[in-house]
Amino acid sequence: MKSVFKYLIMLVLLSFFACDGKTGNQPKPVSKDEMKSSMEKANRYLLNEEEEDIKNYVSRHGLDMTQTGTGLRYQIVKQGSEQRIEKGEMVTLEYELHSIVGDLIYSSENDGVKSFVVGEGRVEPGLDEAMTYLHRGDVAKLIIPFHLAYGLHGDDDRIPEYATLVYTIKIIDNQ
Repeated sequence: MKSVFKYLIMLVLLSFFACDGKTGNQPKPVSKDEMKSSMEKANRYLLNEEEEDIKNYVSRHGLDMTQTGTGLRYQIVKQGSEQRIEKGEMVTLEYELHSIVGDLIYSSENDGVKSFVVGEGRVEPGLDEAMTYLHRGDVAKLIIPFHLAYGLHGDDDRIPEYATLVYTIKIIDNQ
C-alpha cells in the first residue's frame, strides 16, 4: 500500500508541474482548487486502502470489534473491574504493538510498560481515545488507523510511515 501511495503522490505532484504543451518546458499554473482536489483524491484513496486492509485483518482474525466515529476499533477480550477509566487518570499498560501485517514493533516485555495520563496527548491519539472506552484490568485489542497513530512519518524509529497499528493491551489495575 505504501508504494502505491508514493506513486500516487508522485502523480499528483507531476500534475502540478506538468507542461501545457504550448510553452515548452514552462510549468502549467495550478489553481488552489485543483491542488486541493488532487490532494483530496489522494487522501481518499489512501483511507480507502487502509480501510480495506483493516476489514481484511478483522475478518482473517475473526474479531468482533466496535468502531468509533474516528475510525478506532477495539474489542474487549477479557473484562476487568467495574472501574471505568476517566480522563486525567494515570494508566499503566502491558502491551504488544504490531503492524497490521503482523510485525512486532514494540512490547512491554522488551521495552517496559507504558504509563500515561489519559487525555494529556502524550501517546497516540487512538490509544488515548481507547482508554475512555475501557476499564481497569481489561485486556483489549485495538486497531489504530495511521491518522490516529503516527501519521505520515512514523515515529522515526520502528514505526513506519502510514502505519496502521494493532495493540494487544492489558490495563494494569494499580489503583
